[in-house]
Amino acid sequence: MQGGLIVALADETIAHAMMTELNPEEGLTTIELKSNFLAGVSDGDLIATATVFKKGQSLMIGDCLVTDNKEKNVCRVSATFLLLRKKQK
Repeated sequence: MQGGLIVALADETIAHAMMTELNPEEGLTTIELKSNFLAGVSDGDLIATATVFKKGQSLMIGDCLVTDNKEKNVCRVSATFLLLRKKQK
């Protein structure tokens, strides 16, 4: 499987984990990603599991581990997201 697809899966998984901690007036966007490819994948399913490491005033940091269907570690991704807030009218 192409590595960019694995990173995109991890980015989306981290974003969804972070959404569980957002207030209704907050959004987010990725500003930094770091990936470590640990093994290749040629077939089977991928499972992405993400956690929120920290939510600050303007940034959130999260991590994701992507494994294959045999629980082999495939890719580890860390990401920083910028918190976006709706402007007051």
